[in-house]
Amino acid sequence: MGRAILCHFHILSNSTPRLVSSLRRSCGGLCSKYMKSRGLNRQNHALNATGSRCCYSSQQQPIVTQRSPSTVKKRIVSGVQPTGSIHLGNYLGAIKNWISLQNTYDTLFFIVDLHAITLPYDTQELSKATRDTAAIYLACGVDTSKASVFVQSHVRAHVELMWLLSSATPIGWLNKMIQFKEKSCKTGDENVGVALLTYPVLMASDILLYQSDFVPVGEDQKQHLELTRELAERANFLYGGRKWKKLGGRGGSIFKVPEPLIPPAGARVMSLTDGLSKMSKSAPSDQSRINLLDPKDVIANKIKRCKTDSFPGLEFDNPERPECSNLLSIYHLVSGKTKVEVVQECQDMNWGTFKTLLTDCLIDHLYPIQVRYEEIISDTACLDRVLAEGAAKAADIADATLNDVYQAMGFFRR
Repeated sequence: MGRAILCHFHILSNSTPRLVSSLRRSCGGLCSKYMKSRGLNRQNHALNATGSRCCYSSQQQPIVTQRSPSTVKKRIVSGVQPTGSIHLGNYLGAIKNWISLQNTYDTLFFIVDLHAITLPYDTQELSKATRDTAAIYLACGVDTSKASVFVQSHVRAHVELMWLLSSATPIGWLNKMIQFKEKSCKTGDENVGVALLTYPVLMASDILLYQSDFVPVGEDQKQHLELTRELAERANFLYGGRKWKKLGGRGGSIFKVPEPLIPPAGARVMSLTDGLSKMSKSAPSDQSRINLLDPKDVIANKIKRCKTDSFPGLEFDNPERPECSNLLSIYHLVSGKTKVEVVQECQDMNWGTFKTLLTDCLIDHLYPIQVRYEEIISDTACLDRVLAEGAAKAADIADATLNDVYQAMGFFRR
């Protein structure tokens, strides 16, 4: 979870069968261009009276399809905060991985705007940044025929479940969270908001709400996932099993206990100014990161000025050369070449030659994303419709879990 929210989840759904989506309202030219660029099948399009294509959405009367247990897809849920600019670390560590995962799994990707308010923020910018982040998801290749894209705050079950889980969360667990300690020290303990302390409970709710089996996380998010696992086990012990069955429920576990899934590469892209620090939205210097929407000249300048070393040649995984390993890893991930191919190509290069190579590769890779982003963000009606449809699908799953929790905790049924 910028704290890419436990970016990311493998999960076997135990909710009701998914609703088959079809099409309804027209959203005009951009949506047609976008859908065509995503390569949707003909059945995911419909023609209106004028012959223009319509935007992907759910039917008013959904059709339920039956699947055998062997065909039920595992689910992935992931998100990124709409604070600051989406940078190369967010893309290579999370969003780029979503593109392949959406082809195999039942996927939900959301913009975690509720997490964006744990520290002081610009209220005038939050709404715009949320829409911009959604547009970047789509521009990077998230396909709305395969994945639901929505805004976290548009599914109220996230906040409700957080409050319910907060009642079962020992304060000592939260006081141990490393990110809270680091950020509260910067802000000052007396001035820090309560949300900074409790946001790991919201993060746990984001995962447990969708009954996650596996959570793709970066190395720095392992502690948050461990808290989520502990909360799931605690809630299952306190309220699940026979206690729940006596209240009229199905009994057994309320939540699945998720397992971590660490991406094999790109999980931790480092700063351009310090190879030992993660690339971050909150870093004071914009020079430390490549933003996905940076113009060509800005990218070139940042790579030209990025920190290197004085060792001869280039190599991966030398602990004395963190910047070298980081820049080679970025080239490896963006170029699509294997590490062996990168070593063979770059091992004898000097920094000047390699920086030119890396700059050209980054510009070529990001340019199509930037073009698609401009097309998508120019049609806000279509984008808003995609987000509304995604929220509706997510709410169907989330509400089923939330209703079970209310029942198991003994609430009077609505």
